[in-house]
Amino acid sequence: MDGMMAHPVPSAASPQESLSQRAARSINHPLTRALLVLTFTSGLIDAVSYLGLGRVFTANMTGNIVLLGFGIAGSGGLPVVAPLVSLGSFLVGALAGGVLAARLAERHPRHVARALAVEVSFLGAAATLTAAIDIHPDGASGYLVIALLAVAMGVRNASVRRLGVPDLTTTVLTLTLTGLAADSPLAGGSGAGSARRVSAVTAMLIGALVGALLLKGSLFLPLVAAAGLALVTWLVYVPAARRGV
Repeated sequence: MDGMMAHPVPSAASPQESLSQRAARSINHPLTRALLVLTFTSGLIDAVSYLGLGRVFTANMTGNIVLLGFGIAGSGGLPVVAPLVSLGSFLVGALAGGVLAARLAERHPRHVARALAVEVSFLGAAATLTAAIDIHPDGASGYLVIALLAVAMGVRNASVRRLGVPDLTTTVLTLTLTGLAADSPLAGGSGAGSARRVSAVTAMLIGALVGALLLKGSLFLPLVAAAGLALVTWLVYVPAARRGV
């Protein structure tokens, strides 16, 4: 009718956007819980790589870049080859994870199932290798374990990035900590999301603590724990996702 303003029809949110929004609202959402478990396993995995495989990260690539710079400078006896192996393997995994996400992002349960299957396979292979042979951090065996772990983390990061749940990247906490402080009431914010952010920080901290303790027994223990938790996440979360929870 003349004189009546036309209002644009809002575009419907995609299922993936809707899912990430629901997960961001509550730490009780199945996806949020799954990502928190995976954040815990990142602590386990980086405990193995940094403490057991010669001062290298396989989940936290930011730390690897810094350590590589120190190593190239010849400071502190830090390695150069191990961070390069980890970075290169992580990029291979992220590339594979990106292809997987591009093909299956609209089929969320299948996407998560495939990504977790890859992660469990590589973590399981790394755990099996540590149980079967003596691992030498500066040798081929150590580099192979680093590569297996970094590929798994690359696939996971690419997949989690596509999920887009705020503050739950599962491997990096810098932005999570920034949001926790910057959005707090002390900074004039509402404090929204604080529970999710604190949970993520706590999960990784406890994972690192448990990983360091298990590492006193062997490399195998924290790795098999990480693989087992990823498997449980797959078996518990994917059926819930298929039910549309």
